[in-house]
Amino acid sequence: MTNPVDATLALAVLTLAGGWALHASRLYRRLDRSRRDPLTGLWTRDGWTRRAQRIIGRRPRAAVLLADLDGFKPVNDRHGHAAGDAVLAAAAERLTAWCGAHGVAGRLGGDEFVAVVEDDASLDDRLADLAELLRQPVEHQGVKLTVGASIGAARLTALPQPTLTAALKAADQAMYRVKGRTRRGRLLLAPAFAALRGLPQRLRPAA
Repeated sequence: MTNPVDATLALAVLTLAGGWALHASRLYRRLDRSRRDPLTGLWTRDGWTRRAQRIIGRRPRAAVLLADLDGFKPVNDRHGHAAGDAVLAAAAERLTAWCGAHGVAGRLGGDEFVAVVEDDASLDDRLADLAELLRQPVEHQGVKLTVGASIGAARLTALPQPTLTAALKAADQAMYRVKGRTRRGRLLLAPAFAALRGLPQRLRPAA
């Protein structure tokens, strides 16, 4: 015969365990949401870093890139913050589509984005695709908004220390070299439109 005291104790333990499990689940979801940028839905620095570290651990042949939207401030100043937000949201969606299933994108803040993707022989062409993709106009309230894009990338296999920290530093240096060239009117990356085919119709440039 079951001892009523034991049964009551077991029920109390199960109830307590269930309560903690529910609390932990809610806490995890809350933390996960806090690592998402509310405007773009991309991972913030902390959330992206965690996922990038896992990708690098599984795929030593990875590349890290930083992308900065050139001319973003004039869009904000001339058309307002809602227009700037539309540009950022479009850039985030385009970057996510470009990364594909095996990469992850994030927003570091302002108009600076970050991503980690698999490195392969076509990476240079894919980066050119991304640069052109981010330069395509964004429709907002009947106005076409256009920004430029400076992108710096670092292959982990090319670094003395193949770590995420080293890759971010190298990508940042490469991005500012590109930014210096584009400011002098010389485009580093050639136009390429292959990535456009994978985007929703609403994000493609008008014919």
